[in-house]
Amino acid sequence: MIQIETIGQADFQQDCETRLAAYIAATISCATAPKPPSIMPEVIFPGPEGRLEGRFSPAPRPRAPVAMILHPHPASGGTMNNRMVIELYKTFQRRGFATLRFNFRGVGKSQGTFDNGIGELSDAASALDWVQSFHPEAQTTWIAGVSFGAWIGMQLLMRRPEIRGFISVAPPANMYDFTFLAPCPSSGIIIQGDADEVVTPSAVQKLVDKLRTQKHITIHHDVIPRANHFFEHEMTELMGSVDNYLDMRLDPNSPIK
Repeated sequence: MIQIETIGQADFQQDCETRLAAYIAATISCATAPKPPSIMPEVIFPGPEGRLEGRFSPAPRPRAPVAMILHPHPASGGTMNNRMVIELYKTFQRRGFATLRFNFRGVGKSQGTFDNGIGELSDAASALDWVQSFHPEAQTTWIAGVSFGAWIGMQLLMRRPEIRGFISVAPPANMYDFTFLAPCPSSGIIIQGDADEVVTPSAVQKLVDKLRTQKHITIHHDVIPRANHFFEHEMTELMGSVDNYLDMRLDPNSPIK
């Protein structure tokens, strides 16, 4: 765990970056080890309304891609320790990505208060900036989100052209406006449970149909039988869908770039 002292904001950021940079250098120097590092160090980094808490797995090699995972709605108990968020984090980590999951403002040790998505989008942008400060030569960037986190993630990809792929699990198309995806700049996958009691499958299907009318992107859509909003008993099927999609997208011969 990275220990952070109570210091001024500028000194805090410099201290945090210096310590984590040393950790990343040590990790990369061990890139020939047979297994990727299993450590998930706690990190605290500056956000728009104060410090944000996260877990970060540095990449084991230079120019590795970056992935960031966004958690469900804080008012419904969503945190970076959500089961789906952790599994998404682990699958990107296993594939050698520099991977971050973090708590939005007001959750866990993250400072600030819930801001109905506006501030949370700023949190996500700051978090991505922070990761990229350690991996400025990343080959590509991916964003993954669960429910509310999927809505924030899809807004972020509209603002960050370096994001080349997304995974959206149960995006709340019946609760939030997704018309900002005009046009959607990246290909990705939307995964939905057909027994979702929170996000209606019909609303998600409508979103998928709209995105599929756009040129130059490809939208995959997997519907998991019997799965509810939390994929309570279908986690294996959910992660199978994610891994199959990543296998296809990360293949050097993938038709989707």
